[in-house]
Amino acid sequence: MEIPLLKEIVIVMGIALPIILLFQKLKVPSILGFLIAGIIVGPSAFNLLSSHHEVELLSEIGIIFLLFIIGIELSFKGLISIWRTVFIGGGLQVGFTILITALVAMGLGLPINQSVFLGFLISLSSTAIVLKILNDRNEIKSTHGRMALGILIFQDIIVVPMMLLTPILAGKTDDVTNTLLILLVKLIGVGLVVFVLQRYIVPWVLELVVKTKNRELFILTVIVLCFGVAWLTSSVGLSLALGAFFAGLIISESEYSHQATANVLPFREIFISFFFISVGSLLDLNFFIDNVPVILGFVLGVFLLKKIIVVLIALLLKYDIKNSHIAGFNLFQVGEFSLLLSTVGIQNEILTTEVYQLFLAVSIITMGITPFIMAKAGAMTNKLIQLPVPKKVRKRMENRKKFINENPNEGFDELEDHLVIIGYGINGKNIARVAESMNIPHVIIEFDAKLMREAKAENKHVVFGDASQPEILNHVNAHKARVIVIAISDKEATHQIIFNVRQYSQTTHIIVRTRYVKEIDENLRLGADEVIPEEFETSIEIFSRVLKQYLVTESKISEIVNSIRSSDYELFSSVKPINKKGSFEQFNVPNKELATLHVQHGRNDIVGKVLSETGLANKYQVNLLAIKRGRKYITNIGPDTTIKVDDLIYLFGSPNRINTLNKEIKI
Repeated sequence: MEIPLLKEIVIVMGIALPIILLFQKLKVPSILGFLIAGIIVGPSAFNLLSSHHEVELLSEIGIIFLLFIIGIELSFKGLISIWRTVFIGGGLQVGFTILITALVAMGLGLPINQSVFLGFLISLSSTAIVLKILNDRNEIKSTHGRMALGILIFQDIIVVPMMLLTPILAGKTDDVTNTLLILLVKLIGVGLVVFVLQRYIVPWVLELVVKTKNRELFILTVIVLCFGVAWLTSSVGLSLALGAFFAGLIISESEYSHQATANVLPFREIFISFFFISVGSLLDLNFFIDNVPVILGFVLGVFLLKKIIVVLIALLLKYDIKNSHIAGFNLFQVGEFSLLLSTVGIQNEILTTEVYQLFLAVSIITMGITPFIMAKAGAMTNKLIQLPVPKKVRKRMENRKKFINENPNEGFDELEDHLVIIGYGINGKNIARVAESMNIPHVIIEFDAKLMREAKAENKHVVFGDASQPEILNHVNAHKARVIVIAISDKEATHQIIFNVRQYSQTTHIIVRTRYVKEIDENLRLGADEVIPEEFETSIEIFSRVLKQYLVTESKISEIVNSIRSSDYELFSSVKPINKKGSFEQFNVPNKELATLHVQHGRNDIVGKVLSETGLANKYQVNLLAIKRGRKYITNIGPDTTIKVDDLIYLFGSPNRINTLNKEIKI
């Protein structure tokens, strides 16, 4: 039995694969590769798509997953926090773009209804491309990212009324008032359903599912929720994408939202590729070749129009000049919902074939160059704001302060040099308690709902999720952590976590707790820095206490323990003599030690003095190696280095000298 769509998938992906591989080597975004693949398989090139409608359905699924993740990332609280940008910024951007586009189109001889409809199409930007790039660059919660997000959300919402108004513009609907009232009733009804689901039903269902500890059931529940709400909105005449967005909002306030995102991301990446391929396949290459100068002229016009409008609106909302320009560079393109809306225009005969192909060419080019423009947005903005402008204007721009704070987060985005604890079992709890007592910034990742709630009850910074998935590690800034402790019992998950961390950071110190010594070599090979097996650590504790009963000195016991650990517990695992080749030697300089001392308030013997005045070297004969000041480390120590209150100073010298220093200066 042959499945026609399967052939299309193989052909499309077979062509897309080498293109994207080439683009990756050239460091060109894969989105452009999918668009080019679509053009190749389209009817004006090799016409390889016999099931074009089915490919469009796959692209719709990609849009659904994309909007679902956007809803999760935003949350109701996040939406409320940027209501000005969504409704005022988005409303003004769409309104002014429609107005100016319509006036230009009428000036070119198009009828008013077609001109207004073109305004609809040009006003919408690409949610799929912009948010994917912002997510990939971790800029979705930046000031310019949330500005772009707010406007895109309004565009995604307004596309539904635009679709309903299209038949009116085409002259096929007379009862405008009744149509608008029905739309309002539908939105209110869906909003009530979403509220009930988000407040009462979904949290209860997710709690039951998570308690089963069945990962497949969790994934299935999340996908059913996504498609269920999308189907609900579609069944009442609203868009699938809007329903998927609502589904994301429903789950956004849950502790399980990050894991839901990690589960859905692979599906989104697969299906969204079909959208871009579908778009590329619609382009008429003959029309494009015959009208290149005209098309490029309209591309430039659209770019300038949309960028200028976004910048002016951002300044009106009291964003700073730099973020206003970057947001403008983000939103200049024509988007995927414009393409969906254009099909409605074709069905209602409001667009001619020539106008449609012109619009399509402009859309594909603007979407194709978007990754390049966004990559250079910061650099181009810096050059723009350095252009000579009147002093009064520049002073007004520099004094402009941000009116609203649109960057709420859970406190993880700014973490760096912190400790990540994976697993909140006995070891994880003990590590967290010590870290808290020492004021070490830390965050916990836990995939057991009961343990996660226990950590939350203790006011710990905890994220629910599977740490073996890169999205969860990225959420807690694992690549910026100083230390990651893996304290879970799942051997395969431990291996995956080590591998994922090493993909992004070679400097983060990874400590692994494992049950058996036979697992040490594999963890070290994957990139762990230290592996501590429970079975042998228990043995160490037992024999240490045995040796104490035989009156063996503490220093000798420490020497034996260090020797065993430095040889990866070889004494316990082999009867052969220990081969110390390649093992790490313990730092042991005779009559010298490293010490860390805290410079406290009220101790003015060295506070505020430069190093040459403190007497550390001359009087006490100790060397100052480094200073920790806040989260920063000062390692370039010289005679003019100043010591301040609350500094942690790292000293090297004899124990007696360091003790004398501690007593006399009273650090």
